[in-house]
Amino acid sequence: MKNLHAKLKKVDYKKVKFKVTKTQHLLIKAKINDVKGNFILDTGASNSCVGFESIEYFALEAKNSKTKASGAGATGMLTQVSSNNKLQLNNWKQNKFDLVIFDLSHVNEALSHYKVKPVHGIIGADVLMKGKGIIDYFNHCLYLK
Repeated sequence: MKNLHAKLKKVDYKKVKFKVTKTQHLLIKAKINDVKGNFILDTGASNSCVGFESIEYFALEAKNSKTKASGAGATGMLTQVSSNNKLQLNNWKQNKFDLVIFDLSHVNEALSHYKVKPVHGIIGADVLMKGKGIIDYFNHCLYLK
């Protein structure tokens, strides 16, 4: 649809650009607690998350969790959670945002094999659902309301 952007702007959607990496991942920039980071936009991830190594970087208050994480190639990973964070993707903002924290080293190791820069985390379906997300793959844009 040619005029998708114009139609969505009229109904208060915010446009967030992303890049497609060599590995076909969607790379998106976001701020957590006013700190910039690089993330993979992943419709298959139920929750947005960051790696353990990013706890201090994003000034997160991490608490232990009984929930185990699983993803492509890994299951039963220990997690922590961080509540009441600020999340911003371009002009779309969300306060009181919860994040899952777990070991992302397997993700970044896989990316490094293709000489793709490491990511701080993953933006998941929780953001897409909350923001009534629309992904425009052709124009490399995510729209959030």
